[in-house]
Amino acid sequence: MSDFKNSILLVDDHPLFRKGLSQLINIEPDLEVVGECSNGQEAIEKAIELKPDLIVIDLNMQGMDGLETIRVMKTQGIQAKLITLTVSDSGSDVVTSISNGSDGYLLKDMEPEVIIDQIKSVLSGKFAIADRLAGSLAEALRKPEAKEKNPLDSLTSRERDILKGIAQGKMNKQIARDFDISEGTVKVHVKHILKKMNFRSRIDAAIWVTNNQ
Repeated sequence: MSDFKNSILLVDDHPLFRKGLSQLINIEPDLEVVGECSNGQEAIEKAIELKPDLIVIDLNMQGMDGLETIRVMKTQGIQAKLITLTVSDSGSDVVTSISNGSDGYLLKDMEPEVIIDQIKSVLSGKFAIADRLAGSLAEALRKPEAKEKNPLDSLTSRERDILKGIAQGKMNKQIARDFDISEGTVKVHVKHILKKMNFRSRIDAAIWVTNNQ
């Protein structure tokens, strides 16, 4: 029996999620987590140092987000396979992630055994995508020139909720309490909302919501 193990680097800013995923992966006889990172810059440095076979990366992280991290990794010549594992089911995130070089796009609410199967699939050279995203990806690839008519379509459900909170004049601390998440996580969501909808500030976001209710 071969002792060979595929090496995996985990990149996610939630320690508990990293720990759970690491335990899940290390149960497999042919998989081994060799490193964990909480941000994009650290991930790039670790990827160069460890040269893992596969990198599993979240999109929503403080500082350099997952999409930018994937792009930089590819420009740095990092050869590892890349899987995006996130909560975002946004069609634009799926397409951008894959366009930047991701070999798979999975969702955190998938069954654990399915995530493991998809990780092994990517390591074998195949492409992996969450089943419920396959249709939207195919549509996007068939019509790459099509633009989303509603800017809200680019937001995840959590980002839409936070946008409503912004429009109500709530500060990040209040929004964090409303959804039982950290203030830092709210800041990351706000950053993505402004970027996706091309707003310069949260004031612009609030005005837009007021004008489009």
